Amino acid sequence: MPIYEYVCGGCGHHMEKLQKMSDAPLTECPACGKSALKKQISAAGFRLSGGGWYESDFKTGEKKNMTDSGKSEPASGSSCGGGSCCCGD
Repeated sequence: MPIYEYVCGGCGHHMEKLQKMSDAPLTECPACGKSALKKQISAAGFRLSGGGWYESDFKTGEKKNMTDSGKSEPASGSSCGGGSCCCGD
């Protein structure tokens, strides 16, 4: 959900509000109570919450947890492993 910035034309109060894009803009200022609140034009911020879609969704089987490094086997015929490579021989 985007975070919108508002400013009151009556008292100058600034605030941020987490809202759905489909929600109507706020009009009443929480500081002075006047209906002079206007949405500011700014780069809308947003918040990602939860466990993370990439790590938990759209993966199956052994690909489920790609963060476990060190469990993969080196390619056959390769003498590289453990972070050092001797491919020159």
